[in-house]
Amino acid sequence: MRILGLDPSISSTGWGIIDVNGNRLSYVADGFIATNAKTPLTKRLQTIHNELRRVIELYKPNEASIEITFLNINPETSLKLSMARGVVFLMPALYNIPLYEYEPNKIKKALTGVGRAEKAQVETMVKILLPGCQPQNNDSSDALAIAITHCNLRNTYGDKAV
Repeated sequence: MRILGLDPSISSTGWGIIDVNGNRLSYVADGFIATNAKTPLTKRLQTIHNELRRVIELYKPNEASIEITFLNINPETSLKLSMARGVVFLMPALYNIPLYEYEPNKIKKALTGVGRAEKAQVETMVKILLPGCQPQNNDSSDALAIAITHCNLRNTYGDKAV
């Protein structure tokens, strides 16, 4: 089973791939899709689409998972994030890959045992659970954490694809 974790953002969408064999996890790859704030929004969304297509076609995940995002205080930021999330939601669907959502505190708790863990604690656990993994940035580390969470909770929430 191969799982794709996704951490959407208009500026840097993180992605991470893990393999699951029974209760063994193994790191496959991670990365992030950076876009330039000076580039038109449509081109930024196109970049996210094209790069995720490349990742999906290269790694062929069986399932995908994403963090539930709560609204930001700034409405413009929320709107742009929602557009990026739309692209990220669309990509697995185009390849008939089921997509599952998890709340941020559930991800933190699944990795650290604490629902309000700091980013550094989550990244440390990602590195412990995926030996040899050195995430490229916080976004790819978060995406790997989302994939690990899905692995751990997929049997509990397996019928709740979005």
